[in-house]
Amino acid sequence: MSAVAGPLEGVRVVECGTLIAGPFCGQLLGDFGAEVIKVEDPAGGDPMRQWGQVKVDGLSLHWPIVARNKKSVTADLRRPGGQELLRGLLERSDVLVENFRPGTLERWGLGPAELASIAPHLVVVRVSGYGQSGPFAPRAGFGSIGEAMGGLRYLSGEPDRPPARVGISLGDSLAATFAAFGAVLALRSRDRTGRGQVVDSAIYEAVLSLMEAVLPEWELARYQRQRTGSVLPGAVPSNVYPTRDGEEVLVAANRDTVFSRLASAMGRPELAADERYATNDARSARQSELDAVVAAWTVTLDAEALLEALAEAGVPAGRIYQTKDMLADPHFAAREAFVRLVHPVLGDFPLQNVAPKLSETPGSVRSLGPDLGEHNDEVYRGLLGLDDERLAALRAEGIV
Repeated sequence: MSAVAGPLEGVRVVECGTLIAGPFCGQLLGDFGAEVIKVEDPAGGDPMRQWGQVKVDGLSLHWPIVARNKKSVTADLRRPGGQELLRGLLERSDVLVENFRPGTLERWGLGPAELASIAPHLVVVRVSGYGQSGPFAPRAGFGSIGEAMGGLRYLSGEPDRPPARVGISLGDSLAATFAAFGAVLALRSRDRTGRGQVVDSAIYEAVLSLMEAVLPEWELARYQRQRTGSVLPGAVPSNVYPTRDGEEVLVAANRDTVFSRLASAMGRPELAADERYATNDARSARQSELDAVVAAWTVTLDAEALLEALAEAGVPAGRIYQTKDMLADPHFAAREAFVRLVHPVLGDFPLQNVAPKLSETPGSVRSLGPDLGEHNDEVYRGLLGLDDERLAALRAEGIV
């Protein structure tokens, strides 16, 4: 645990998100020191508490990560009593993070216009599939749909197969990352103006922002990129190559100077001067041909020897890691890329550390995901000043 205060220390975030997009935004803000109060439905809480293909002792292994550094309170936001609790929290907070379907907050009388009247300083971060405006805004939108609409799915996978998906919720996490960035920008603006604002992060737009030059490629040249499997057209050689001991190594030598170094490492420096391969454009026209030349060399070496030769030559290369490789890798360990905390049931619990690394005010993982409503008394008594009688009434009504 870092002894240095994170850069967001003193910022209070109320997170009303569920599943991944909202909660990952809250995780990022909490990692850098914000106090994150997660408001959950008392009837089971965030579905992430039960999420995941793999469980140990019936417990989700995702929940302790996505809910790390957070406090959990319960409130039924569909009922006036729960909405009143949320208003009280927001009056005393800096940021609201939510990923409900657009219009939900407004139906509860908690839309940005209403919130601005009671908490003009509040930054309202809204993550959704299609954004808060436009004809698709009211639709339900999951990350997978945003990945498809934003163009990523069409380009993912092998050319002779249907579009593939990455084995993580990439669209949700991208939108959450942009949302967290937007929250920090809005807080910076508030430092000057004293006023909060709305941050509108749409999943499909977060994906679209990564799509490089696909828009002008189509608009100006009528060129539509296609699925290309393990290679990227226009970046040659950059592929996965076999080794003598049956492993596969990714080699990225598409820059002209780097290809020259690869050719020397291969013992064939003449390739770099050959007009067929001297430039990236020339190599791109002969991608399969050149990949076969490189593979014919890599397969003569064991993976470790190949990686050592490429590292010495200054050619980017690496194994395609599985999780077990990450946990055993000395570079991960040296940079503290993962951290271990003690889970009350599961014991030693490894998880990703905070990224990026800040030299003066680093983030930290201070706690794993809390139990449902674990901080009700701390927050409702300490922050809202509710007494025993009021808390007992809220519990009796099933609001908390």
